[in-house]
Amino acid sequence: MFKRLLFTAAVLALAANFGYADQAKTKMTLQITKVTSTSGKQMYANYCTPCHGIDGRGHGPVAPALKTPPTDLTVLSRTHGGKFPDAHVVTVLEKGAEIGPRPSTLMPVWGPILGKMDQTEPQDRLLRICNLSRYLDTIQSK
Repeated sequence: MFKRLLFTAAVLALAANFGYADQAKTKMTLQITKVTSTSGKQMYANYCTPCHGIDGRGHGPVAPALKTPPTDLTVLSRTHGGKFPDAHVVTVLEKGAEIGPRPSTLMPVWGPILGKMDQTEPQDRLLRICNLSRYLDTIQSK
């Protein structure tokens, strides 16, 4: 299982490296492998690890190629007054990060992508996003 996870992360990182090398001119498309909606940890490993890293600190294999470093996801609670910002995380996953007056395209907006995975079960998109947010809550540094 761990070897499969590392292989998947390596493939995504390699693909992302080619696409993110010049963000201003290049738009990248990643093939997303559908994973169970009940495992936030598995979704994180598949969708977030290339940029944010296995530990969530923003040092994934794609991070050096990005113009804007990925957010350290382990300090979200600390930067929001000691409380995990669940609603903010859900909004970022659904609509993108707010940088300046409009949403940023630097981080993929997962809401539509996750929704397309389960077109027969529309509530599954929200389940996926909520479970991913709950997992991020578990990796907060103390």
